[in-house]
Amino acid sequence: MMVVRTPPVKPARQRNSTRLGTMLFGLQRLTSDRMNGDPSTPYSRDLGDELRQIREQWTTFRGRKIARMLGWDPGKVSNIEHGKVRASEIDIIQYLGRCGRPQSFIENFLERYRSAFDTYVVQVPDSLRTMAMAESTAEKITSYDLTYIPGLLQTEEYATALYVARGVLSQDMIEAAVRFRIERQAILRRHDRPQCVFYVHENALRLKVGNDEVMEEQLMRLLFHTHVIRIVPAASGPAGVLLANYVLWEYEKRGSVAYTHSDLAKVFVQDDIGVKRCKSIFARLDALALSEEQSRSVVADLASRSREGLGDRRLHLA
Repeated sequence: MMVVRTPPVKPARQRNSTRLGTMLFGLQRLTSDRMNGDPSTPYSRDLGDELRQIREQWTTFRGRKIARMLGWDPGKVSNIEHGKVRASEIDIIQYLGRCGRPQSFIENFLERYRSAFDTYVVQVPDSLRTMAMAESTAEKITSYDLTYIPGLLQTEEYATALYVARGVLSQDMIEAAVRFRIERQAILRRHDRPQCVFYVHENALRLKVGNDEVMEEQLMRLLFHTHVIRIVPAASGPAGVLLANYVLWEYEKRGSVAYTHSDLAKVFVQDDIGVKRCKSIFARLDALALSEEQSRSVVADLASRSREGLGDRRLHLA
């Protein structure tokens, strides 16, 4: 005859204690997740800020008032406008409806919002808001440029000459693009400016953009002490020539974002694998590039010799 043994039944007090422990553990882990960062992306923060601007432009409502009108907690409005949480499509329709936006506008916004929290976001080249917001809130910025001086370090004359030479934009568009680029550079003058390391390939220093005076002024601009310049010498060969320009934005309480761009598209990456790959690229560049002191010495030497024919000289240590 088979004897079936049943597990002992825990007393009610012990069962309740176990449930309470499980709940507390789950709450502790949730709190820890929130403290470690938020799930926002550069694009979600961009679109969230766009919602805030729409509210302020088209209504007299403050965040608390529109929350009461929608039957929401005020924290929900704040989180959506900061891109920290994904709003449902119904939420977006109700929010924009309260702001008096027409159906066509709402449908267009929803089409963009559906990819707001994707770990890979692709935008057209002339879309600049997301990039500007991503870099303006970064704690650390690391970049690599093969062909040109980094945009955050370009002088107005250099940027203008570069746009003119490429012949893609009209004069009005060039003026707007240059103005936007110069305005972005304000982050390097803040008291809480991000820690910046710019890896610049020798090719970018030797490529003559504009006349000798433009190049001399641009090279002198690189010597400002609000950032670190690391030159990747041509002597490093193919190892120092990467397939694209790269930027890594790092934040205190958010996930890092890798970025690259071309004339066809801008790409934002918040996927762990993509970010780790970008970090490994900069680790390799750190081993190839000249030291900060050597790099500044080279830039100063090139600036002093620019009028003698910058494009025909080889990079050398002073």
